[in-house]
Amino acid sequence: MSKTDYQIGALWMEGSLSFLEQLCLKSFVDAGHHVKLYHYGPLKNVPDGIELADAADILPRTDFLQHQRTGSPALHSDLFRYWMLKNNDNMIWADTDAYCMKKFETPNGHFYGWESEKHINGGVLGLPKDCDTLRELLEFTSDEFAIPTWYSDEYTRELEEARDSGNPVHASEQPWGVWGPHAVTHFLHKTGEAKYALPQEGLYPFTYRDRRKMLKRNFDTTGIITENTYSVHLYGRRMRARLVEKEGGAPHHKSLLGRLIKKHGIIPENAPLPAPKNKPVEPKKEKKSAPVIQAVSEPLPASEKYGRGQVNLTDLADKFGSDKGSTKHRYTELYQMLFLPFRHRKINFLEMGLLIGGPEHGVDKDRETNDLPSIRMWLEYFTAAHINGLDVSDFSWFENDRFSFYRCDMDTRENIVEATKDIPALDIIIDDASHASHHQQNAFIELFPKLNSGGLYVIEDLRWQPKMMEKEGITKTGELFYGMQTNGVFEHSDPAVANALNGMRNDISGCFVFQASYNRKRRHQVAVIHKR
Repeated sequence: MSKTDYQIGALWMEGSLSFLEQLCLKSFVDAGHHVKLYHYGPLKNVPDGIELADAADILPRTDFLQHQRTGSPALHSDLFRYWMLKNNDNMIWADTDAYCMKKFETPNGHFYGWESEKHINGGVLGLPKDCDTLRELLEFTSDEFAIPTWYSDEYTRELEEARDSGNPVHASEQPWGVWGPHAVTHFLHKTGEAKYALPQEGLYPFTYRDRRKMLKRNFDTTGIITENTYSVHLYGRRMRARLVEKEGGAPHHKSLLGRLIKKHGIIPENAPLPAPKNKPVEPKKEKKSAPVIQAVSEPLPASEKYGRGQVNLTDLADKFGSDKGSTKHRYTELYQMLFLPFRHRKINFLEMGLLIGGPEHGVDKDRETNDLPSIRMWLEYFTAAHINGLDVSDFSWFENDRFSFYRCDMDTRENIVEATKDIPALDIIIDDASHASHHQQNAFIELFPKLNSGGLYVIEDLRWQPKMMEKEGITKTGELFYGMQTNGVFEHSDPAVANALNGMRNDISGCFVFQASYNRKRRHQVAVIHKR
């Protein structure tokens, strides 16, 4: 190994550090690293031995970037670390939720690791300032509307069409991680520098799914943390929420995290974790009467309607960042009319597909999930309902007394039967999962019988199917239900599927197919099936 003494660079925007960030930063100091903590505003609870530096010297705050759906500063953090590496010699970036097990060493300045079999993370990132990967990352992120080509051909075409029509999609509206681990993985492979990546035990020995093991009492880390482990990723945002909501604000002293806190002399009571943010959005106040306008030249923005009339699903979709609202699909305009009678009833509700950016966009199903915009919307809208969620990715971290999660790969009907065997009879089902035709049809065949009489079954995004998943020659779901709506018969390329669907016609009260943006000149986009 090289004897180069690498310093550690980190970023904390401003405000108080909790004991979790204190632990991680101090672990680097105690391992023998010089640590430079960049910040924009005043800081509190900074451990001794850490150099403070003005973050504006690396990246001005005027260019502050946030992810639109979550409000997270991840995009800014991604950009910051690349410029920090460009502007410093012998520096390695570390997220403030990266705990140092032993001093970082590298013979060539490359220091990063595999988080899973498919992805290299950038939570700990060392790149020589003149390396090809850093050059590519800086060039790509210099354009906030750059098109990532590493998800799928279909998504690339969607972004290109938006760009060519004069409505380019900003990075903040693209999938989570687009400038972060997804870009890092892509460009490391493109340049061939992925060969320097450490194995998973090096920097990410605990997977996202296994993160709670760090809070288990007397948990044996043998085989997980090894002599080759440099760092442990603590999954800060999720770990903080878990500690506050389930652990009383601090880990048990016999857990791995508790033992590490004791090792470094951290006192949690002196730097408590912040309470989870769950601040409701206040509706805009109605404006006073204004002079009558004789001509209207622009459409009325959705924000001008907030707070008027009854609680409205479009308002909630926009509040929580769901693409079902006014910013994209506008499905909630239809749902408000359909679902309002159910709002205060004790119903069972199921949504399939809980967050954009899964395998249908070329992202590993074991991705780190970070939000549940539509589930949060449904929980607020349906005041007495039990909300069920089903997805191929893991959302078991979300805890609410009125929410149950079921993990399922919808590629076979058998998978769906097994995953949903304990789901009670349902009143509303929404399929917003992969949008692959056979997935949608598998789900309908198995789950429509679970609907109560008078229930509604909705299938979204009928005009987009992921190329990597769609089966060649299969009848598209949109054509299937449009044919049922117009001819009263299901016609399918597979006779067995046609027979299964036609066998359920006696339970279908009505089948309605709506076009994209409710414009009859456009292709069908959403189907609503009512049960007798």
